[in-house]
Amino acid sequence: MSTSVMMLCKNCSSLLTHFVKRTSVKKFPRFLSSKSYDDWKKAVSDAEKIVGYPTSYMSLRCLISDEFSNVAMHLRKLVGTRHPLLKTARGLLHVGKQNTQTRGLIVLLIAKAAGPGPADQSKDRELDKISGIYSSQRSLAEVTEMIHMANLIHKGVVNLTDYIESEPREKNDMEFGNKMAVLSGDFLLANACTELASLNNTHVVETMSMAITDLMEAEFTDLRDAGGESLLKTDIQFADWIKQTYLSSGSLLARGCRSAVELADHRDDQKEAAASFGENMAYLQQVKTDLKPFLSKDNSLEDFSVTSAPVIKFLEKYPDERKTFTSLQSKDPAQIFSMIKTSSVLEDCSRLCDDYGSLAINSLDVFPQTDAKNALINIVHATVNS
Repeated sequence: MSTSVMMLCKNCSSLLTHFVKRTSVKKFPRFLSSKSYDDWKKAVSDAEKIVGYPTSYMSLRCLISDEFSNVAMHLRKLVGTRHPLLKTARGLLHVGKQNTQTRGLIVLLIAKAAGPGPADQSKDRELDKISGIYSSQRSLAEVTEMIHMANLIHKGVVNLTDYIESEPREKNDMEFGNKMAVLSGDFLLANACTELASLNNTHVVETMSMAITDLMEAEFTDLRDAGGESLLKTDIQFADWIKQTYLSSGSLLARGCRSAVELADHRDDQKEAAASFGENMAYLQQVKTDLKPFLSKDNSLEDFSVTSAPVIKFLEKYPDERKTFTSLQSKDPAQIFSMIKTSSVLEDCSRLCDDYGSLAINSLDVFPQTDAKNALINIVHATVNS
């Protein structure tokens, strides 16, 4: 491994260590939820056929390795405990509604939509004649997924100070779970860095390393408290939500899409278009995630965040409620939830989904009309209508 890549891995490791010590235009028709789920499954299934294989198994080589198998054996000791790492593991293994690894899938579709690079520069690359995707682009898609998985697992680290007065067994369970989260997350990230080095492209290495940096920075913004929980500022603006979303998810998807085009030596405008698609797709997905608690029938606050898009949009619309909301965020978040659910802000956020979906689709105009491009458009439509 080159010195520069070794330094990259070292820097990533130090960032994650610091993190765990301290410690998210066109109009679209609306469908019923059951039909939306079917549309989503079909869009993903059709897209996977285009790129060659199901991306839900993209990181399987890494997960069945001897090293990770040993980690998995130790994870069994957490069964029956309340450590959040178990919930994260279930989320990674269970392909529930819209839980498919779409990041790698989108990276591959962008690569396919852009097509092979200039003939005189592509002769030394290994191009899959059936799928039309370079082996390096497939590796990049795996790297993108592994970085995302590593970040999710590291988020499972709990603050042990919250368990000082707990029973000794519970304290030990939480401490052991933290060790497993750090170990397994670091393992995935190390594999991602090694795979990234094998691409032999300094621009891609630099681009993807910046995505890792942004993921770490997302945990240390002023929208987080000392424990890493969401914190609603009195002067919060929607620009803060955009910045937080870009750091926590938009950067990885945008830089992954851009790198896929970079690996084929395409034009700069195509690289920018790929990045724009990934960024707007991330915004779209996050708005949909933020809306789900309000559209759920059980009114559960489990997935509700005081820094979600509907909350911030509400405060922009009704600025007089800012002080009230900041005082209620720790005392009575259910009251905030109720006020937003009965307002017109949810419709505003639905229109915001339309806008981000349109921006994502319009960014694809620089690419030729292909099945891969159509698949990307179908995924956008399915996401908007979910």
